[in-house]
Amino acid sequence: MTLSGKTTSVIAGACALGVAAWLYLASAPQPAPQVKFATLTGELISTSDLRGKVTLINFWATSCAPCVKELPGIAATWKKYNSQGFEVIAVAMEYDPSNYVKNFTERNQLPFKVALDARGEIAREFGRVSGEVRVVPTSFVIDKQGRIIKSYLGELDFVKFQALLEAALKEAA
Repeated sequence: MTLSGKTTSVIAGACALGVAAWLYLASAPQPAPQVKFATLTGELISTSDLRGKVTLINFWATSCAPCVKELPGIAATWKKYNSQGFEVIAVAMEYDPSNYVKNFTERNQLPFKVALDARGEIAREFGRVSGEVRVVPTSFVIDKQGRIIKSYLGELDFVKFQALLEAALKEAA
């Protein structure tokens, strides 16, 4: 059986439309998982508490050289944009001893919120959205509506990250 040129064009068009729809859905912002972060200061923050802010969730470990290397850049970005509605929650992985995390945070005077993921539940929940969070650093940018608009595996490219951040901060809540 042979297909006419018109039938082939219709099939090709339908396939292209299907691929375009799949690419859109695959890249469409996903809602951030509903989790609670327990910070080193004892504050309990839920994902819903972050609505109206643009937030970076950064999974890291004190034993991770790339994580330690990028934290000063994250701190500088937080200082630059915090007054405009930017928040950071640095989530220490479950295998990172809490006393190491506390000492590191104090010694390096991290200005943003640092949370412990003692049982790995936060990493698991974020992993359901994007694939497992096993490699650090892994970061997620959440927009004002509570949707993940970008994920990063490895160190942040601060030029691109800040451009994304500036665009997200300009959007209405």
